Amino acid sequence: MLVCGIDEAGRGALAGPLVVAGVILEKRVYKLDDSKKLSPKEREKRFKRICQAARYEIVVVSNDFIDTHGLSTAISYALKRIVTTLRAKRYIFDGNCTFGVEQITPIVKADEKIKEVMAASILAKVHRDRLMCEYDKLYPQYGFCKHKGYGTKEHIEAIRHYGRTPLHRTSFRLKALEPHLFEGVL
Repeated sequence: MLVCGIDEAGRGALAGPLVVAGVILEKRVYKLDDSKKLSPKEREKRFKRICQAARYEIVVVSNDFIDTHGLSTAISYALKRIVTTLRAKRYIFDGNCTFGVEQITPIVKADEKIKEVMAASILAKVHRDRLMCEYDKLYPQYGFCKHKGYGTKEHIEAIRHYGRTPLHRTSFRLKALEPHLFEGVL
């Protein structure tokens, strides 16, 4: 059965896009795993192998789209793009929700169980990490290449000090950044 594995990167980030990848493996790729379990160097090696051995689609959804339409709509949009671009018998998405896309079969921890989803996990993560390192060149004071836009202490401190960039998701709220926490601080 022809399976398309789908996974995302950047869902919970404070800055940068959501990246969703779909992968149909046409050749075997060895040493696949959930992207979070691989080192950056290992992910880069697997990324190249996957691209050579698969049909794939990588969908990048901007932070502006997420702020305007919401994260669920952004994920749904990306899933629909993958389903219409990659023809498969089954579409397996890592998680527990279809986001309104009927063809999707969600499976919790699919990125640890299903090789096509592992491959999608790697493509999404590497693609997004590369984008965030490019953004780091535009905004070096934020450390995007290090934390990839996630809510680390360093990133939150940079937002406090420099404010938000055009890459930040304004619809995402953090208690650590609420105005009442800065009363009396200049």
